Amino acid sequence: MKLFPYGHATHPQWQMAAALVLAQLRAQMARPDHAASPTLGLLYVTDHFAGAAQDILDHFSAELREVTDWSGTVGIGIASNNVEYYDEPALAVMLCDLPSHHYRVFSGVAPLGVGEGMGFEPHTALVHADGTTPDVAELIAEMAARTSTGYLFGGLASSRNGAVQFAVGGNGNIKGHGAAGGVFRGGLSGVAFSEDVALVSRVTQGCQPIAPQRIVTACDGHVLTELDGQPALDVLLKDLGITLDQPQAAMTRLRATLVGLTEAGSDAVGRTGNFGADVTVRHIIGLDPARRGVAIAQQVTPGMRIAFCQRDVQAARADLMRICAEIREELEPEEMPQAVAAALAPRHALAAPNPERRIAGAVYVSCAGRGGPHFGGPSAELQIVRHALGDVPLVGFFAGGEIARHHLYGYTGVLTVFRSHSN
Repeated sequence: MKLFPYGHATHPQWQMAAALVLAQLRAQMARPDHAASPTLGLLYVTDHFAGAAQDILDHFSAELREVTDWSGTVGIGIASNNVEYYDEPALAVMLCDLPSHHYRVFSGVAPLGVGEGMGFEPHTALVHADGTTPDVAELIAEMAARTSTGYLFGGLASSRNGAVQFAVGGNGNIKGHGAAGGVFRGGLSGVAFSEDVALVSRVTQGCQPIAPQRIVTACDGHVLTELDGQPALDVLLKDLGITLDQPQAAMTRLRATLVGLTEAGSDAVGRTGNFGADVTVRHIIGLDPARRGVAIAQQVTPGMRIAFCQRDVQAARADLMRICAEIREELEPEEMPQAVAAALAPRHALAAPNPERRIAGAVYVSCAGRGGPHFGGPSAELQIVRHALGDVPLVGFFAGGEIARHHLYGYTGVLTVFRSHSN
């Protein structure tokens, strides 16, 4: 598998942005180390271009006739290698060199399983969703259940001008789409991949635990009433080292505190002291002094594990670097010790991708609330990814909620790389 051609551009007119992207794509497709005849296009546009979504899709489909399948969505911001386009007119495209029998494009009109050829079993899936769809979290869980691994990656469209999604399969419309032109609103869409498409994916919560793991021993809906058999409010105040006798200082600390939550039987804090992929981070939405309770933005049940945490620039950068290091470790040759790989990283970070890492392309979905200042400056988040993975093809978007496995997250980043084969 060769490198995936990709391009990105900003311009007030979508036609000019598309022309710039097409020039980048065609230049890369002419190189021997890039795919010359890719089949699957991933298209992300900022919401400035949401009203022209159909025209944009039609234009790329006409200009890139070898690409028979398209998927993508809209975001308040979009991402590419080393750059973020946030709150400005822009688009990004990556052309994936994957055999057509190793993936399936789906949408709400043509769900996964409609018109499937014999022998295709969904292993994982890239999912784009409309957050205004009723019971969207349940639909995501249902989609995960349709895959053999239960692993999804993607996010909710974020837009001020219509949450559009792109879904076109097989030289035209997917069976069941009828006269649809490949632009949809509502529900879920995306691409399911077979086991033959090797992926490595990680979730960054962007925050660090600041207290030990606790077990929910009593609760009422959204309100934690007991943690480890003690009043939840008392535990919170103790873990944060604050007192309500100094309300101003206490409220400042409380506003910066969140709760990492996981189901009963799963640890909130892993051996490394970080949150794992099963943890969902939720805000504290109130205190209940009468019951000595703490209200959070999710219903809870006894037995769940929680850990109080904080999200800031340092924590966000550290956790993003952690998941990038984990991906690198998984992709590095077995004969290269992790210490050696880490030592080489600074010298080669911005060089062409190491062939031994076999990264053909990457998709990064981050929260719309994480870009820019959350990492210390414009495009800082994507610069961290590039520093860790090298100069690899990458596209993505800033979402209204992030999808990983069967969970719907907030304020997270989901980084997924396509691992090419040496042959």
